[in-house]
Amino acid sequence: MKSTGIVRPLDAVGRIVLPMEIRKKLGITERNDALEIYTEGDKIILKKYAPNCVFCGSEKDVISFKGKNICKKCRGELENGI
Repeated sequence: MKSTGIVRPLDAVGRIVLPMEIRKKLGITERNDALEIYTEGDKIILKKYAPNCVFCGSEKDVISFKGKNICKKCRGELENGI
């Protein structure tokens, strides 16, 4: 993991501002872009959220069906009974 050398304080309710350089690198452009938050030991990891297929984990061509994410390939397999 590479250090950016950027330090940001938390505000009174625990928020931080992500620097523009990091937002550009991750392609985070809008206020409603979502981030996943993980912990690993004493580290907090932020990842740009991308919905994954519940069957294969793919992020490509994913739609929501009855509250579950499913990709085009798995949809085809389900339709064909494979």
